[in-house]
Amino acid sequence: FIFFIFVIEKSLSDEIFDAGKKIFLEQGNCATCHTLSDVGSQANIGPNLDEISPDLSRVKIAVTLGMGVMPAYDGILTSDEIHSVSYYVSESIKK
Repeated sequence: FIFFIFVIEKSLSDEIFDAGKKIFLEQGNCATCHTLSDVGSQANIGPNLDEISPDLSRVKIAVTLGMGVMPAYDGILTSDEIHSVSYYVSESIKK
């Protein structure tokens, strides 16, 4: 039973991760400004995400409210999309 829960949880996590990666590359256009080795982006307008290693809540706040020259994505991305891209960034730097 515990294994079954783990498999379902892992599957949902993978779906969120993949959705977040797609948002990072497409709707969010994040790779234009940020370095993130998981996607091979090497931009230097915004912080290097590999170096600052933000956790989920830090990414979610930055994406939702904007920061510096980064626009707020609240109202541009849905709350689920903001969660997905935040999850993706925070997890991809752990690899």
